[in-house]
Formats: sequence, structure tokens, C-alpha cells
Amino acid sequence: MNTEQADFYAHWPASNMPFEAGAYRDLIAHYHRWSEGHFVTADIDELIHHRAQFFDQLLAELWQRFEFTNEPMALIAVGGYGRHTLHPGSDIDLLILVDCEDTLARCAVSEFVTFLWDLHLDVGHSVRTVAQCLSAAAEDITTATNLIESRPITGDDALIREYEQQLLSEFPWSSRDFYQAKLDEQKQRHQQYHGTSYNLEPNIKSSPGGLRDIQTIGWIAKRHFQTHSDESLVEFGYMTADEFVELRECMNWLWRIRFALHLEVGKREDRLLFDFQPGVAVRLGYGNEGKHSVELMMKDYFKVVLRVSELNQMLLQFFQQAILSPQDLHHTVDIDEHFAINQQLLSARHDEVFNDHSQLIRAFVIIAEHPEIEGIHSHTIRQLRNARAQLNEPLSYDADCRFWFKRLIEHPAGCGRAFTLMHHHGVIASYLPQWQQIVGQMQFDLFHAYTVDEHTFRLVRNLYRFSDPEFAGQFPLCEERVAQMTRRHCLYLAGIFHDIAKGRGGDHSELGAMDASNFCLQHRYSQDDSDLISWLVEHHLTMSVTAQKRDIHDPEVVQEFANIVDTVERLDFLYCLTVADIRATNHSLWNNWKATLLEELYNATRYLLEQNSSKPTLDVRDKIQQNKANAMALLLSGGYEKQAILALWGRFTADYFFRHTAEQISWHSQHILQLRDDELPLILIGDENNYGTTELFVYHHDEGHLFAAVAGVLDSQQLNILDAQILATRDGFVMDTFVLLQRNGKPLTEARRIEEVKQHLLDVLHKRRTVPKNNRPLSRRLKNFSVKTQVNFLPVKHRGRTTFELVALDRPGLVARLAAILQRLDVSLLAAKITTIGEQAEDLFIVSSNRGEALSDEQKLALKQQIINDLDG
Repeated sequence: MNTEQADFYAHWPASNMPFEAGAYRDLIAHYHRWSEGHFVTADIDELIHHRAQFFDQLLAELWQRFEFTNEPMALIAVGGYGRHTLHPGSDIDLLILVDCEDTLARCAVSEFVTFLWDLHLDVGHSVRTVAQCLSAAAEDITTATNLIESRPITGDDALIREYEQQLLSEFPWSSRDFYQAKLDEQKQRHQQYHGTSYNLEPNIKSSPGGLRDIQTIGWIAKRHFQTHSDESLVEFGYMTADEFVELRECMNWLWRIRFALHLEVGKREDRLLFDFQPGVAVRLGYGNEGKHSVELMMKDYFKVVLRVSELNQMLLQFFQQAILSPQDLHHTVDIDEHFAINQQLLSARHDEVFNDHSQLIRAFVIIAEHPEIEGIHSHTIRQLRNARAQLNEPLSYDADCRFWFKRLIEHPAGCGRAFTLMHHHGVIASYLPQWQQIVGQMQFDLFHAYTVDEHTFRLVRNLYRFSDPEFAGQFPLCEERVAQMTRRHCLYLAGIFHDIAKGRGGDHSELGAMDASNFCLQHRYSQDDSDLISWLVEHHLTMSVTAQKRDIHDPEVVQEFANIVDTVERLDFLYCLTVADIRATNHSLWNNWKATLLEELYNATRYLLEQNSSKPTLDVRDKIQQNKANAMALLLSGGYEKQAILALWGRFTADYFFRHTAEQISWHSQHILQLRDDELPLILIGDENNYGTTELFVYHHDEGHLFAAVAGVLDSQQLNILDAQILATRDGFVMDTFVLLQRNGKPLTEARRIEEVKQHLLDVLHKRRTVPKNNRPLSRRLKNFSVKTQVNFLPVKHRGRTTFELVALDRPGLVARLAAILQRLDVSLLAAKITTIGEQAEDLFIVSSNRGEALSDEQKLALKQQIINDLDG
């Protein structure tokens, strides 16, 4: 860079030129272009140090231009700039040091800072005496941290020496207090990101495993050892040379992605938002392939932050144990010749413990066997990391490792804390070669909140919690089923393998089933175990797809699902796996509605499978009679006349009694019985089934396409339709039932809001107001995704119905727009099931012609073309 650097400095304003901001703005703009042009070829550490050096020289010259050189003043760099690093959008944090207030009064400090702002520099500054610096540091840990890494740029030598000496001898925070304050600060910061490095839109600086975690390690050590040099931390024995090199590699990678992010945005921005990820990926050389390039970049990012997180944990623990509390090292309880328990941490008793690679797995079996162990000692983490780095082949190739791994999976506590630590320290990835391939693998969408390995770990943790007393009562049906399982290890192994083939091309469920089968053969599991595990992996999505995207009130749908499952044991395993899977995909995905759908499908399928018949069938008539009997009992106890009830029910179709519970039937019936003709439409809003959702029931004259009007109102009221049943009476009335949630995923419970929604519906249905149109733009996140609209017609045996699945971008007002299309084409909606998969809507609609018949091929084609033209056009 030397020749180019000399060429660059030729643009520096000559000292005899007029002192004008414009010349310096041009210089800075030229420098920005120069540094951006060198981003691809230059080493990142050289580039950001060069930026700091450039602004050092610029500020030193301006300091001289303002004639501060003869005053007892100094210009000190603090913050990131104090570390001699500067990214394109970073703040330039300055401390203007003065000897007293009199100096400040006679010097044009404010004019100096204003001039820097005129140069469009993001300058943060403070003006203090040495005593004021120490006083401010005593009150604020952030100020104290800034002073630790401060460095002089220019100014009075004597004042600088005084500042440095006072900082060394009078620093107001002890090592212990500073450590605890920075540790608390890191914990609070991590909590903002839910304690995980796996964020779809991570903050390069502040997310767990980000630059702040690297800086925290250095700050604590530098305070204790009173050094400004990163390299000296190796000399003090705080970290090994290899750890220092690894940490520096991780920091350089994060620096590079942050530099590219600042260039892409054109200003300071540390959030790697969806908006910026494709452009940053291009700048970093991942290609121009959009989604694929982003996924490659993010895989590297997640691998780096995992390494940083582990180093951060180990080094901070090492600092606490070996430096702050060295006496605690002697409080140990020996387990055997290899391991001991030290302060609730597993500790290796000698440095050669992991020379036998099977001990890498056995260590976690010991953790499972000793519930008092809460983690792994820092010295042992260091040994584990070294052993892991020296592996030449997966641990699963070793027979002794396979023995201990089977023992871990089959131990009642094996998939608890032991499996968690095994995942966090990369030992699962060292054991299973397939797991290594999914580490850090993400999908550029809004549905999968975690990388594949983190999602899988969370799924296994969820499965374990079904038998963990600490979480008892949260999922009663799962807990009951798991408690009765004699082959619980099959459930855990199915969880481990369910997504392990993602990213390899092809159907990941089929490929994962093959991996599971090979694993079982390698580990000498029985053929029955192998068959069950492989079947679960191959069908791990079947139950969620059926419950969420199919009409589970249709006996044919339940029958088809029962035929696939075949046995009650498989059903039990698949139900528990499905619940754990959905809850591990996205923290906002699970709700009571999904729980209800899955449980209803489970119960209906179990009923079929427990019949003795070789061809079990769902008895629709029995269910109808049971619902009627229970609803009748509720109504009679409420004082209603049996004859009046029977007369009302005589107007209803059998489908109504099949698709509604006794509580719903009773709720609807009592209000219709009390209704006068001039009180239509009847609108009920509540949650009679306690499903954690809001039910809307509309009873009205069959005026056609009522759904479109209701959908428009609900959308304008920020309510999402999850499910809809559109049923007609025998005498010209409609009974529409909607299952709703607010946009935040919560039911509608506030009385004022309920009344507001009800009144808006009445106004529209009485034609006092027009159906509202949705003009909301796409959200920032959705703008970064495109989903090609698809309309897929599904085969059904019912002659009066046509079922189709709509796949489209989940844009505002989608359901209302679809309802309007059906209205224009004179197609009647009978039922709808609305499913959102991140940015993608995958909705099921059951329709008929205006004559109550299934759509003809011509009508299907017209409907498909109209939907695609409207949504994609």
C-alpha cells in the first residue's frame, strides 16, 4: 500500500492553503473512496488501522491549525478509536484533556468540535481535567472502559504523562469489581438477543459472539494486568498463543463483515438486516446468487460467533477461577483417575485425559450421572478444545466412543445438561460427520429463526423437557406419552436426525432416514429401533402438515393420516416429535391453536388405530350424536326448552354438528334462540373452548360472499384469520365461524376492542360502510423476499367441493384479496385454513360453484389464473 498511500497523501491540503472546511471535506471524501476501493484486496486489520492513522494525522493538523499546541491541553482517542481501529461509519470518540477550567475558557474548543462536525464527521467528545476523568470513570463503567484503551493523539506532553500516571495508579475500579461489572454488562446485553448467537438479523457488534464479546475479554485482562497490548496477554498466561491467534482471526472476520456493512449502508450500521445481507455477501466475495450467497455468508458468520462465544466463556471463567479466586482450585471431589468435580464444574485431573478420545464422550456421560455438575471447568474446556482440534476423523468411527455415546443417549438425563454442553462445545459436531455439515447452516427466510444445528439441539432439549420434573405440567399429553415409552432413546435419535440432511439437495427427510438407518447399523441398534427411528425421520413433517394445512374435520384426511402412521406407538412418538419440532423452529410459532389442532388430530387418529377392525373408520354419526347430546345437556341446564332446541337444530346440517364442539353449539344456539328477526346479523366474539384464540361467529341471511366482507373488516382491524368454517342452514341462513388472533399472536380480550370490531362488522354488513381496502405497504422484512404465487388443486372424493392450496407472499390483506377474487368469479367459500410459514403463506381453501358443485376444469383454470395475475401482477 505504500505507493498508493503516497499517491493518496498528494491530495492533502497544503499548509499554505486557506483554512477552509471544503478542502478537508474533499480530502475525507477522497479517502473514503480510496479505502472502499482497497477493501477487496487489503488486509482488514491494516485497513482499519490505516483509517485510524489517517484521522490521527488529520486531527493533529487541525489541532495545530486551531493553535492549541502552546496550551496545556491534549487530544485523546477513546472508545474504538482509542484501540486504533476505525470503520467507515464508526464514531470518532475524543477526550479533550485540559489542565483547568481557565484553559477551557480561553481556548476555542467548541469551534474546534463544530469544525469537525462541518466536515461531516461523527464525533463524540468530552472535555475534562484528569481529576474529572477519574471521577466520571468511578461513576460509570462505560467511561472507565473507554479510559482503559485511550491513547494520546497530540497535545501537551506533561499533561499526557500526568493523565497516564494517574490512570495507572488511581484507576477507581479494582480488578474484581471491574470484572463483575463487565460480566453483568455482557449478561444484560446477551439477554437483549435472547441469549443466543443465532439471530436472523444479528448485530455484528453486540450479539452474543460478536465484537463486544471479544473486547470484553481484552478489557478485563488489560485492567488486571495493566497493559495496553493484546499480545502481552499471552505472556501473562491469560491465553495461549493458539487462542490468541484464533481470537484475532475471528475478530478480523467480524471486522471485515462490519466494514462491508458500513460500505453497503453508507453510514454506521451494526445490524446485519435482511435488507443489507445480499449486498454485503457480494462485497465479501460470496457471489451474486442472492439467497444462496447470503446463506453461505451467514454460515461462516455463525461458525465464527460460535468460536468467539466458546472462547469468551472459557477465558472469562479462567480469569475468575485462576486469577480472582485461585484458592477455589483446591476444593475438588475426585470421581475417578480422570475426572473430578470442582465448584460444580467437571474438571480433568491430568493433561493427558483426552489423549484417549473416548473420554471426550465419557465426560458427558459423567455429567449426566452427576446432576450436581453445572458446567465444565475452564482448564478442561481448554483441553477439550485442543483435543477437538487434533481429531483426524469423526469420533463415531471409534468403537469406544460409540459405546459411550449410546450410553449417553439411553441415560435418563443424557439429553439434558450433558447434551446441551456437548452441543455448545462442538463435540456433537466432532462425533457425527453429518452434524458437522449443518453447523451454522441457515435459511434465508422468516420462518427458521435458528441455524439447523441450533434448531435440532433445541428440539432435542424440548423432547427431554417432556420428562424433566422442572418443566412438569407444560405439555401434559406429551409428558404422559413419553412417560410410557420403553424406547425413549428412539425419540431422541429421531430428533437428532430429523433435519440432519438439510442443505445436501434432495428430500432431506428421505436422506435423513437413510442416515439414521446407517447410524443404527453402525451402533448396533435392533432392527425394530432402526425401523422406528428411520420412519420418524422420514415422516417428521407429516403430522404438522396434516394438522395445519388440511381439513382435519374431514374423515378422509384423518383416515389417510392413520393409514400412514399405522400403529399407536408411532403416533405417540410422532406427536411428541412434532410438538418439539414446531416449538424449536421459531420462538413465536407455537400457540394454543396449533396445540389444539395437533391434539385433535392425535385423538381422532388414536381412536381409529385402537379399533379392532383391520380397516378402522371414523364414525361420523357417533361424533355428531355425542356433540348433540352434550350440547343439549348444556342448553337444558340453562333453562331452554327441548322442543325449541330441536326445532332450531332441524334447520342445521349434519356438517355443523360434526365440525363444532358441544360448547360452541350451545353458545351459538342460545343466542339464536333469543334472536329477533330485526336483530340480524348476530355477531358473537369470545373463546368458548379456551383454546387461547378468539372465535367470531356470524349468523345472517345468506347474501352471498359474506366471507369477503368479514375478511376485509378483520384485516382492517389488525386481526389474522387462522381458520374459517362457512356453513349454510337448510332455510337460507349462513353460520360462519372464524378463529382469530391479533397480529402479536394473542387473542382479542379487551372489551373495548371487541365492541369496536363488532360495530365495524355491523356497519359493513348493514351497508352503512363499504368494505375497507388494505393499502398497507409491505413491511421492511417482507420487501426482501419474493414468493412465486402457486395454486395447487388437491384430489378430494367429495363431489360438491374443490380444495386448493395457495402458496404466496404473506402480504398485508392476503386473505381479504383472495376473498374478493372468489366473489368476482362467483365462487363460494366453504372453509379456509390459514398457515403462515415465515414470509410465505400456505393457505388451504375449500370452495364450490354457486350451484353447490365442485369446480369444473375450466373454472379451476380461470380461478388459478385470476389469483396469480392479481397477486403477482
